[in-house]
Amino acid sequence: MAYNEDLAERIRQNIPHEDLLHFTEKKMFGGIAFMYDDKMSVGVVKDDLMVRVISDKMKKVMSDPAVREMDFTKRPMKEFIFVSADGYQSDARLVEWISLGIEHARLKAK
Repeated sequence: MAYNEDLAERIRQNIPHEDLLHFTEKKMFGGIAFMYDDKMSVGVVKDDLMVRVISDKMKKVMSDPAVREMDFTKRPMKEFIFVSADGYQSDARLVEWISLGIEHARLKAK
């Protein structure tokens, strides 16, 4: 298993209905990325949830014990985080992460 397909399916099921038409999927990072208007928003790499977060919210987000900087390239990537399974167990928490990813994509579209 290259990435957690159950998590990918949960993301599909929890994308807000009004945003569904904005999303496409693309395989990358050895996993899957969910693109909002062609901008990476959330994804799955192995068992981690990958989320793009606007800079202003990074400090608060990084205080969550389930979160670490995305270091896929062995160096932290700006505005990218990984969330471990503890941080997305409930659908309510998963929706919060998806919302942060959508927020980042919308901001970058302007």
